[in-house]
Amino acid sequence: MQQHKRRRKGGLIHYPVLILFSVFFVGMFLLDCVTPDRTVSELENTTLTQRPKVTAQILSSAGLNRFFNDYTQYTKDQIPGRDAWISLQSFVETALLQKTQSGGILLGDKGQMFDRTYGLVSSEERTLPRNIAAVASLAARCPGKVYVMVAPAASSIYPERVPAHAPLLQEESYLSQIQAAVEQAGGVYLPLEDALSAHKDEYIYYRTDHHWTTQGAYYAYSELCSALGLEPFDRAAHTAVDVPDFYGTFYSRARTWNAQPDTLTYYDLDNPLTIYTVTGPGMPTEGQTTGLYDLDKLDVYDKYAAFLHGNNGLSRVEGDGEGRILVIKDSYANSFVPFLTANYAQIDVIDLRNYNYGLDTLIAENGYDQILVLYSFDSFKSDPYLYRAGIEG
Repeated sequence: MQQHKRRRKGGLIHYPVLILFSVFFVGMFLLDCVTPDRTVSELENTTLTQRPKVTAQILSSAGLNRFFNDYTQYTKDQIPGRDAWISLQSFVETALLQKTQSGGILLGDKGQMFDRTYGLVSSEERTLPRNIAAVASLAARCPGKVYVMVAPAASSIYPERVPAHAPLLQEESYLSQIQAAVEQAGGVYLPLEDALSAHKDEYIYYRTDHHWTTQGAYYAYSELCSALGLEPFDRAAHTAVDVPDFYGTFYSRARTWNAQPDTLTYYDLDNPLTIYTVTGPGMPTEGQTTGLYDLDKLDVYDKYAAFLHGNNGLSRVEGDGEGRILVIKDSYANSFVPFLTANYAQIDVIDLRNYNYGLDTLIAENGYDQILVLYSFDSFKSDPYLYRAGIEG
């Protein structure tokens, strides 16, 4: 009996794994108690779930189920060392298991990352035709003024860098549909595939981000200048500023341990930018004037947001040239627009995600010489707000 008691007394030491797991979970619980909750994950560029409130509604079965679902997501988002755990998971998947994708991102040659887009999803099958019709309608309402540029994804320019046997979406047929509709409506479509492919040996797309680089944007801008007979922005006459250690949107999803950081470049220009408060159709009267770049953004994770201070509903850049142009865009145009300062006196910039009205009144009030629609194909096929370009009035 005494021997049996001694065996029971010392039995816990024979389960070191249980001890380690117990210590680990107790430690994580205590660490969680003293670690403040975060509202956003800058590295993942996403909003984190906050602690759900206990209310009378949770007394019902549906309310209780919703509460536990919210609390589960909260514990996942607020786990101490979240960024380190995600990085560890990515390391195990890519370095040890040799996976060629992580977080929905394909990991290609030369450090190039690609969005895993194998085809149009059901919502895009509805949105893409609607957006094509909207741009064609704009071209028909403004005959001879509308120019359309749709930037291809990096996978179209660098197919040799895409992981083998990845059946990525073929954009060519869809771009041809956009071109046909725009030209039939009286607009001008400027294809970019050949112009960008001619410079593919240069740094024209970020490795860790979905945007083209400032250099890639310049080659697209040069195509517009060629079509309009404009003298291009003289890069040699301006100071280019390089900002290292830029990790973009693809990296925030893939979080690979060996990602090569990008370098963001902007040209030091003193042209003023006015961000307007939009409360109705037409040209607003109130706005805040600032510099062309939000330089504070260069010190945070999302450095690309420095261009044009992000995606504002309506902005106006004062240029050094003549005439007026309206740019209807997604974020690809943010690094493109500064080049237009060499050619126009006024560059108005519309982001329909944050502009809730039709365009006709604004166009009539400002008498633009040209209207440029500039989107990436990824945004063009999925943007639920581009239809606003097709609204008359």
